[in-house]
Amino acid sequence: MTPITEVEGRRIALSNLEKVLYPRGGFTKAEMLHYYATVSGPLLAQLRDRPVSFLRFPDGPEGQRFFSKNLPPGTPEWVSTAEVPHAEGPTRQVLVQDLATLMWAANLVTEFHTPQWRADAPGVADRLVFDLDPGAPATVVDCCEMALWLRERMGEDGLEAFAKTSGSKGLHLLVPLEPAPSKQVTAYARGLAVQAGRALAGRATHLMKRSLRPGKVFVDFSQNAAAKTTATPYTLRAVAEPAVSAPVTWDEVAACRDPSELVVTAQEVPARLEAHGDLLAPLMDPQRARPLP
Repeated sequence: MTPITEVEGRRIALSNLEKVLYPRGGFTKAEMLHYYATVSGPLLAQLRDRPVSFLRFPDGPEGQRFFSKNLPPGTPEWVSTAEVPHAEGPTRQVLVQDLATLMWAANLVTEFHTPQWRADAPGVADRLVFDLDPGAPATVVDCCEMALWLRERMGEDGLEAFAKTSGSKGLHLLVPLEPAPSKQVTAYARGLAVQAGRALAGRATHLMKRSLRPGKVFVDFSQNAAAKTTATPYTLRAVAEPAVSAPVTWDEVAACRDPSELVVTAQEVPARLEAHGDLLAPLMDPQRARPLP
């Protein structure tokens, strides 16, 4: 029998609570739901008004994965949605605006992915993103060197960067912006990625071609495109352990000498929130946003 719980007056069926989703450590679906409920404050702030794409992995990271921007089958009528333009025509996507919607979506076993713009202004970005992806034998330690270079370079343009783990192998940088067309943000980010490749010659590339990436940090600027999404801060990822795309301090980035130092698991996030607060709260503060150079 599927347990029914009530969240903010909404009745939600929670299924397979004992299922082990992450075999490394035995992390269950019940623990996943508990994690999302525990971090709902800062997570909902990141999800608010942004159309959500779902990466579902109902049988754990080693099972099948389904990436979808469309409404999941059986979406309750009380879940907020938005019409979003796509190349093949407009479609409706979920907006995770409250705890009830978050728990309903989490029950689907979900990574949350969001664009750099809000539903009321598609294709007008209020943040810039870099996805720093290491090509083996490079690691997140190399990404940290690149992140520090980009932080300093963007600082010269009056922009303030914030860091989070990707929850996989790399690092994400996020920058609050005064709203600007995604095409312009992408062009600016591409220019910096090219500069980064020159500055860290032989250790970084902005080129997509996989054969060029071994031993280098791929400075992916493409997630600024209006059609692209990035793993939402605080989402769990479909990797071997219950790793989170978690905010980290610049001191942690600068001090990183081993990849294990920048793996943040679901069990660690509550204590980090208690110690640091929400390190990405400035992304939602209009006073911190700066114009695109």
